Amino acid sequence: MTIDLASATDLRATCARDDLAYALGIVARGLSSRSAVQVLTGILLHVEDEKLTLAATDMEVSLRVSVGGEVSGDGAVVVPGRLLTDLVRLLPDATVSLSYEMGDGVLTIASGSYSSRVNVFSADDFPRLPTLDASLHTIAAPALLGTIEKVARAASRDESRPVLTGILVRFEGDTLIMAATDSYRLAVKETSLGESGPELDAIIPARALQELARLAAGTEEVSLGVHENHVIFGTGDVWLTSRRIDGQFPNYKQLLPEAFELEVTTSREPLLDVVRRAAVMAQRNAPLRLRFDEGELTVSAQSQDVGEARESLQLDYAGEPLEIGFNPDFLRDGLEAVGGETVQLKLINPLRPGLIVAPDESFWYLIMPIRLAG
Repeated sequence: MTIDLASATDLRATCARDDLAYALGIVARGLSSRSAVQVLTGILLHVEDEKLTLAATDMEVSLRVSVGGEVSGDGAVVVPGRLLTDLVRLLPDATVSLSYEMGDGVLTIASGSYSSRVNVFSADDFPRLPTLDASLHTIAAPALLGTIEKVARAASRDESRPVLTGILVRFEGDTLIMAATDSYRLAVKETSLGESGPELDAIIPARALQELARLAAGTEEVSLGVHENHVIFGTGDVWLTSRRIDGQFPNYKQLLPEAFELEVTTSREPLLDVVRRAAVMAQRNAPLRLRFDEGELTVSAQSQDVGEARESLQLDYAGEPLEIGFNPDFLRDGLEAVGGETVQLKLINPLRPGLIVAPDESFWYLIMPIRLAG
C-alpha cells in the first residue's frame, strides 16, 4: 500500500453502516492501547482499488480491511479509533457517509438524521505500513490455525525477553513446524500440509498469530508472504502484517529428552477432568502432586488455609513409585492441547522435565517440574 500524501486532497465514502461497523471492529484490534503516540490510537482511512480501506497498527501488528461502497478522492485521514468504532455501531440509518477535505482537520459523518464533525490526526504522521506485494503462498487454514492453537499458550508474556513472546514458525518441505516456550514449558507441533510451504523461518509474535486465528476462523485458506522483516497474512478482505522478532529461538530439539524412566498411555479426558478438579485446590502457587503407583495415578493438591483434594485414576503402570509436582495451569494447558482420545506421559525423575505427547498429532509438550516439599 502506497499513499501519495503530497498530492492527496479529499476523501468521500458512502457505505453500509453494518459493513463499516464490522470492518472497524476488525481493525480496532490493531490499535495501540499503551503508546503515548496519539496517531497510533487512530484508524487510517483512504481509498484504494475503488474501496474504502481502513488500517490500524501498534508498530508490531497491523490490520487492514476494505469496505465496498461509493468512494472518491485520494485523501487519507486518521480518525480516533475507539470513538469511530463506537459511534458507527450506534448510527440511526443503514447507510453512513464520510467526508474529509484536506486541511480541514475534521471528518464529517452523516447517517439519517445524525451528523457530526470529528477532529482527526494527519495521515502524514501515520506509520508507513508494509506493502502487500510480496509473493504469496496459500495454506489450508485449518492446518495453520490448528497448529497455532496447540502451541500459542506456551509463549511467554514477559516482554523483557522478546524472543520468548514469539512463536517459531518454520516450513520444512511440506511440513509446518511451530514451537513456543516461556522457559517453564515448551510446545512443539509438526503439521503436514500435503504440499511445499513458503520459505519461512521466523519468530512471529504470539499475539499476531492468535489474532490471525480469530480472523481466519471458519475460512478454508490463508495467504502467507514475507516482505523484508515482516510476515503478511491474508484472509478474505482482511490483511494482517506482523514484524519478525529478532533473536535466536532456543533449540527445541535439544530440550526434548531422548530417554525416559516412566512412560504411560492413558485416556486423555478422564485425566484432564481429574487435573481440573484438583487444580481448584492448588491456589497460591501450590503445585499439583502426581504419584504413580502400581496400576494407578493419584493427583492431589493442598493449599494452606484453603484445603486439600486427592483423586486416583487407574492406569497401566507397573514401575517403581514416582511422585512429581507440576504447575496446575501448565499441566492443564498441555492436556487440553491434545486433540486425540489418548495421551502419553513420559517422566525421568521428580527433578527433570516431564513430557506430554500426542503421537498421532506430532505434538510434544515439555513441562518443568516443581520441587516438592516433604
